[in-house]
Amino acid sequence: MPSVSTEMSTTIDDVRNMLRKWDKGSTLVRESILRGVVLQCEDKTGPELEERFCDCASLFLARLTAWLRISYLMGTCLDLQLKAITIFISATSGQHFLTEFLEVGGMLTVLEIVGLMTAREPAKTESIRLLSAIANKGRQYKELLCESYGVKLIAECLALSQSEVTQEEARHLLHQLSAGNPRYQSQVYNALVALLSSASSEAQRMAAYTLRLIQPSMGVASPTIVDPVLELLQSLHLEVQFEATELLKTLVSYEDVQHLILMRLVGILKASDDRPVPAALAAPLSVHVQQAGAAKVVRVLADKSNDYAGKLIEMRVVPHLLCAMGNTAHKDSQRQSSMALKVFVDKVDAVREQVLSVMEDDFFQKFICNPEELHNSISPAQIDVLVASLNQEAQ
Repeated sequence: MPSVSTEMSTTIDDVRNMLRKWDKGSTLVRESILRGVVLQCEDKTGPELEERFCDCASLFLARLTAWLRISYLMGTCLDLQLKAITIFISATSGQHFLTEFLEVGGMLTVLEIVGLMTAREPAKTESIRLLSAIANKGRQYKELLCESYGVKLIAECLALSQSEVTQEEARHLLHQLSAGNPRYQSQVYNALVALLSSASSEAQRMAAYTLRLIQPSMGVASPTIVDPVLELLQSLHLEVQFEATELLKTLVSYEDVQHLILMRLVGILKASDDRPVPAALAAPLSVHVQQAGAAKVVRVLADKSNDYAGKLIEMRVVPHLLCAMGNTAHKDSQRQSSMALKVFVDKVDAVREQVLSVMEDDFFQKFICNPEELHNSISPAQIDVLVASLNQEAQ
């Protein structure tokens, strides 16, 4: 690599010399100059950058932006170029840098990089950080990003990226675009709801987490979000299950969707596929995982609020939990349903009598003493009683 000084210039002659080296230099020369800029100029304000470049900072930014626009498809030290540009765009009191960058179509080029299938993950990460720096400048720039199909491109990047760092940057930017941006808040919200059905478990987790942060500012909850969130309870990833549970806890407080959520949870407790899981099958059936997840959510909601508990009882949650306790195909369904049922038994005397009438005294006492481990000692006859309780209660 040619020897190029990384020391920043302090005189106009030094700056002119650096610009000449840039104009005539190879990719390696430019890369060396960029490394010096990134090393010495990070976190500097606009006036400090102008001082470093002897009031020629805009000339360097123009060269850098031009190189980005003609070389981004080749991926030539792309992440380094983007990192250097971000220094100028994010600089305090450096609004003129952002204006110059936007005027030559710099933001559109960066958005293209985000959607470029051939771009490397570090380049995508730096692209999103640069877009975040633009969005951080105010509402008009958030709107400009959204008008340029930014929400769609960023959401797709979050869904398809193989890097958790890139995904987290994309998640943060979507959250950023939802705040103080009333014209496009619903667009961001809907994009996040769509991400709940992503094939990436990390994208699902991040989308659910961000929706939980955004929801209070939305004012209302749309029924269209309920089923996608409930489907997350089928996930084998505990962190996805956790975020789904937390999001449901938030959503259920909205009258718009409360009844629907509670009704759906009760319905899920009766798993539609009661086939036993073959011993050779490593993972349980998704309906059984969802059943266990629904039982856990029911337990959390009933324990949190007597109002929720009462509404769930009216929806016949008790016989549904008894039936789920008999699901020998999935031990966690039995465990979670037993623990959920214990909450209702402790809260409501009528439920206690109802459950006692289904179970024999010895069985009931075992249930009361240790609901979490009850599934390990249930006999086949008791299983039949539990499963039959749902149909008997309906008659």
